[in-house]
Amino acid sequence: MFNELDAIVKKHKFPNRSQAIRFLIRKNATEEAYAENKEVSGAVVIIYDHHRRELVNKSLDIQHEFTNIILASQHVHLSHHSCLEIIALKGKASSLKALADKLIALKGVKHGKLVVTSA
Repeated sequence: MFNELDAIVKKHKFPNRSQAIRFLIRKNATEEAYAENKEVSGAVVIIYDHHRRELVNKSLDIQHEFTNIILASQHVHLSHHSCLEIIALKGKASSLKALADKLIALKGVKHGKLVVTSA
């Protein structure tokens, strides 16, 4: 068991085993909160082609359905064709997942991911 713990310490560059144990406890608590549909915080990150017709409007329409869980959003121009959108969220795990799934499924989204942590 200590070999596995030491491997985690090394992989994540923790200064000691105690930090690794705290990390594992927080990770487990977040996974349980998500699985039990408790309140969590997180972010949806999407990269999309901003030249795709109606993609921005569809994305905004979806976001307006979820104003109760959206805290903030940031839009970044990566290149002439690609944009990055980061949407900060807080709410029931199922609501965060529903929003992320709808956004990531839009035609023109090149990549998307929901990242969740404890509230």
